[in-house]
Parts: sequence; structure tokens; C-alpha cells
Amino acid sequence: MTATPGAGKTTYALATARQLWDAGVIRRIVVVTPTDHLRSQWRTAAVRANFRLDAVPHGERLPPDAHGAVVTYAQVAAQPALHRARTNARSTLVIFDEVHHAGDALSWGTAAVDAFEPARRRLSITGTPFRSDQARIPHIRYDAADDGAEVSIADFTYAYKDALAEGVIRPVLFAAYSGVTRWENSAGAVLEATLGDHDLSRITEQAAWRTALSPEGGWIPHVLAAADHRLDELRSGRMPDAGGLVLASNQEHARAYADVLLRLTGTKPILVLSDEPDSCKRIEAFTEDPDQRFLVAVRQVPEGVDIPRLAVGVYATNACTPMFFAHAVGRFVRSRRRGETATIFLPAVRNLLALAAKLEEESDHVLAPKKSTVEDIADFEERADRLEPTGAFTALEATAEFAHLLASGAAHTGTPGLSEDDADFLGLPGLLTADQEATLLRSRDERARRVAKASRRLTIDGDPLAPKKAAATATDGLVDPMLVRRGLAAAVSERSRQTGEGHADVYAALMRLVPGPRSADATVRILRARLAAIAQL
Repeated sequence: MTATPGAGKTTYALATARQLWDAGVIRRIVVVTPTDHLRSQWRTAAVRANFRLDAVPHGERLPPDAHGAVVTYAQVAAQPALHRARTNARSTLVIFDEVHHAGDALSWGTAAVDAFEPARRRLSITGTPFRSDQARIPHIRYDAADDGAEVSIADFTYAYKDALAEGVIRPVLFAAYSGVTRWENSAGAVLEATLGDHDLSRITEQAAWRTALSPEGGWIPHVLAAADHRLDELRSGRMPDAGGLVLASNQEHARAYADVLLRLTGTKPILVLSDEPDSCKRIEAFTEDPDQRFLVAVRQVPEGVDIPRLAVGVYATNACTPMFFAHAVGRFVRSRRRGETATIFLPAVRNLLALAAKLEEESDHVLAPKKSTVEDIADFEERADRLEPTGAFTALEATAEFAHLLASGAAHTGTPGLSEDDADFLGLPGLLTADQEATLLRSRDERARRVAKASRRLTIDGDPLAPKKAAATATDGLVDPMLVRRGLAAAVSERSRQTGEGHADVYAALMRLVPGPRSADATVRILRARLAAIAQL
């Protein structure tokens, strides 16, 4: 089964186990996970399903009252014969959590097959049913494609777009930040580039990206401050326990980012590093304490960890594989109630923006046709170069500037001309610099003044509906949808100013009166009808 991160794969698997157990089909449950933290998470979830699953770190006997065990792929690889004997002893359901990890090493995949081949039932689940290498995923069926490749076949798929449409997961907004970066290369030359410039070469973009992520520059403090501002808004509104997660490239950066957050907020974040023995306890402490605002980590948290209150993320890492990105985003989509959204701040890098734009697309594990050894080596080297740029490098300085908001695969820029799209930016504090926000607000105020002037003219004529008709008057005779859209935006701003309603609420009321697409896609006729409908509000 493949299901988007946050869709409830654990709940599904345990419900399946309960049905099989109650029907007498199985008498033991074994869950195999990639990490120790996930073992604890599965054991806790199993209790809610009235199962006792034990952790058996050194192959001890299971207690007689236990329903089964939770082990890691590494444990299975260390003692495949022991796990095969257990599987033979009782009718067993084996649940492979994040089964794509079983292909991480030849020993893991082989052991997963050898140990659990006798199982009465096997359930393989994953949120990312693909791998960037050519390793097969154990217990997965592959069908041949027309081009000679082999494609994984899932018995059941629950995609991101399906879960989003049904309200199972939260929508995610990606706030992309650009900025001017300067660095010194191995030859001692000082180079400069603007992050997000589409004319940059791949190598230059990577250098600009690394410079932006440097804790000593200005990009990180600006973006962390924006994320903290966004977290304040959520915690003072519909998500009082909202938490943030900062993902770093390495432990050195993670420690430095934690220090930056302490200076910015006055509150020390929880730092989680993989080589610290209490990392799992720190994650649990953050999960259970709503007063904790930020968690800073490298790779420890994206591995399927369930922290439903995470709603703000800072993607301050140079990891750009589809699998890591999908797992990282998956930490923020777990929905608890309608109306919740998540915001992820990230560098305006083409690779990352492409991954964000394709988040709703379904992916399978594809085994390409076999190539020569030389071609395989060349591909591996190209991938390594793409993910981990090498060479002497010194980051000098970087600035940050909001570039655009990415939602549902489309980019929205905060250009003058306030619409319901632009209202998103003003509704997400911290996205714009002070200058950008001032420009947008000045543009809105200028339109409001034009509406007020038209209103005064109509009032002189004795029209009692002058305030309602003013914006419509400003667009009489216009056939350019953009200009009519701006007139409607001005009218909405005036209505919001007079009544105290939010822009989004006014637009929603207008769309109920005049159904149709959002203003960005509406025809001039619909736009004018909504202008006229303001008088009915």
C-alpha cells in the first residue's frame, strides 16, 4: 500500500491487524521499521488498538502475553534466522513500515525476504514508493513498461491530492525566499549571485544556496524571524499549540540555527541530533509539550515521525532528493481539524521549487532498463555532484527577500493590485520585507482613496448607495480583466475597512452571491457582477 505522508498508514495497518486477529487468521504481529524512534511510535499506536507489541533489542523471547514485536530492518539483517523461526512458530502478520528502506542495503533486502517468507500475511506500506537507485524493494511486484523499464505496482494507493481533497491532510504553502549571496571560491575569487535567478548555472546556484544557508549570513536570521512571526500568528489564533521545525544540512548548522533562534526569540529550541542518546526523548518532549515552539534537527525528524502540531517549517538543508523532501513535507501535513494550514519556508532553488510544485503528482518505483557499468558509474557521479557540491568554499554574506508563495503547484507573487491571492501574503506575516509590505499597502490605500473620491461624487448626487457603487463606477467601460479585478479588490478593501471583515470573508460572500471561479480566473462579466453584488452584502 502506498499512501501520502500524514494519511494514517499506521492506523490503517493496525486496523487490518485487528480484523485478521479477530478472524483467527493471525496469532502474531511483527512490525519492521527503519528507526528506533519509529519503534516507540508504533508501540504507542498499538496500545490504542489494544495490541501489546514489545521491543526485543537482543533477540530475547517474547513475553507470553505479547501480541508481537516491533523491530528494525537492521535487527532483522543481524539475525534473519531468529526472525524466520519466530515467523514459523505462529501464524504471523508482518508489517513493513516504509518498505522502500528495505532496499537501502543488500543485507536488509535479503534478510527481509528470508526472515518473513513463511509469514501468513505481509503488509508493505510506504509514503514514498520510489528509490533513486536500482535496488529492488522486497516483496513488491513489478510490471514491465513499454520502454523496457519495470514499474512497482501497489495494491492500494492513496495519493496526496486525494487526501487533500478529503481533508485528511492540511494544505501546504511554500514561501520561497531569494536574496543576494557572496562567496569566495577555491581560487580566492569573490563571486556574487541572486538566489532564484533562472539564468544561474547549476554549480553557481548550488554555491548561492550553500551561502544562503550559512549561519553567519543574513539569509538564515531573516527567514527564521519570518517563520517565528508566522508561528506567533498561528499560536494566537486557531492553533495555540502550533510548533515549528527547522531542518539543517549538518549538526554544526543545526547548533548554530538553534543559537540564532535563541537570540531572535529569547526561547531556546529543542535540538535533536542523531548521535545523542536522548534524541528520541527530546522528540517526545517536544511532541507532548505545547509550550515548546521550535525543534531543530538534521535528519532525525523526517523519518516518519508523527508530530501533528507541526505547522511551520524552515527547509534550511541542502538535501534535495524527492524522497527526503517528501518525508520532510510529510511532517507538516497531518491534519487534526478543518481549516489548519502549514507553511514551509525554503530557498528559491529550482530543484526544491520543482519538488514542491510536483508534490501532488503520484510516483512509482521505476527500475530503468539495465545499462553498462560505465553508464551506471557516470549516472551515480552526476547524482552525487548534484546533491553534494565539492571544492573549497567560503560563504561571505547573504541577504533574504521574499520571492513568491507556492500553493497547489502554482506560484503567486505579491505584485501591486490586491486580490484574494495578495491577501494571502498580508495574512501570512513575515513573508514580505518591510519595504515590500509598505509598497503593497500603499497601492491598496491609493485604490481606497480613488474609491472614496468616487463615493463622494455619488453622494453629492444624492445616491444613498454611493459607498457600494463607488468601486463599480471606477471600472465602468473597462474590458481589461486585470483592471476590473483591481477595482473589485479596491471595493473589497473598502468593505473590509468599513465593517472589519477580513478580505477572504468578503470574497467568500461575493462568490456565494455570484458563483464562479476565483477572481484570478473569472471573466469580466463575473467580476462586474461581483462588484454590483457588494451592494447586497
